[in-house]
Amino acid sequence: MFQIRFHGRGGQGVVTAAEMLSVAAFMEGRHAQAFPSFGSERTGAPVVSFCRIDDKEIRLREPILEPDALIVQDPTLFKVVDVFQGLKPNGYLLVNSNKSLSELHLDKVVAQLPKGHALAVAASEFALKHVGRPLPNAALLGAFAALTGLVHMKSVNAAIEEAFPEKIAKANVAAANAAYDAIAGATAAA
Repeated sequence: MFQIRFHGRGGQGVVTAAEMLSVAAFMEGRHAQAFPSFGSERTGAPVVSFCRIDDKEIRLREPILEPDALIVQDPTLFKVVDVFQGLKPNGYLLVNSNKSLSELHLDKVVAQLPKGHALAVAASEFALKHVGRPLPNAALLGAFAALTGLVHMKSVNAAIEEAFPEKIAKANVAAANAAYDAIAGATAAA
């Protein structure tokens, strides 16, 4: 079973991102589940959502305490929440930022992960360019697909198209593909 924990703030599409990832996995014939964990339900408040993907039925229903991957939609959370808690030693880290992981002072965390398992991607900038708003969720899913290979972009695009009305879906698919291309290019060059 592969478990992903999303960290972000209310209004950034954290819950929708987990749901779209689970739909993408389901479209590939796998079992998947997605669910949120809310504190104070207001825009800007820290939000966590979870996604599990497996080849067999998933019976677990509790929050993910030891994720295989972390997707951090808002790096300001590093000062507020221990987002890295429980991250497996061979896990993945994807951070929405136009700064490098070094500039975000994450060298110690990155050093504990396998080479190439931690990346920053300017997902909000891709969203702003393609969607017109800095909502990083779809772009992060494209980057996640490139980083991990856990789901294919075709499935991610289909999940985005299922989640949004046509015009919004088209813009989010463009943001996701731009992020995918940026990460695929960066990992190929490394």
